[in-house]
Amino acid sequence: MTLTGQCLCGQYSYSVDAEPVMTMACHCKNCQRQSGSAFSTNIGVPRSAITSKGSLKTYIDTADSGNKLERQFCGDCGSPIYSLVPSLPDIAIIKAGTLDDTSRVVPQAHIWCKSSQKWVDDGQDAPRFSESPS
Repeated sequence: MTLTGQCLCGQYSYSVDAEPVMTMACHCKNCQRQSGSAFSTNIGVPRSAITSKGSLKTYIDTADSGNKLERQFCGDCGSPIYSLVPSLPDIAIIKAGTLDDTSRVVPQAHIWCKSSQKWVDDGQDAPRFSESPS
């Protein structure tokens, strides 16, 4: 499977030649702020499977868990592209909204639900976790 995507302005584009290892919706306050929405839908892929064109900027964020993560985004249009988490050094967590085709994106779980917007009803039977499962 090959996944492709890009930022809003097209300055940065990527392809991933691998199956996702996880798909989740994160409801933490930082993902809400970064996405400008109720949650962020994320797809974990092997970092080694990503090829890209263009450049990204990095924002070092402190997650609700206290862990640091690198949020990669387009410096021109501001689109969030992916995050890197030290506890998952071989994985890049791609923002699903940047994919060219999102038709196969279905979260396997919802994390940090203790921060979720009360009006969000995902209509799924996917597991829900108050925080991030270990």
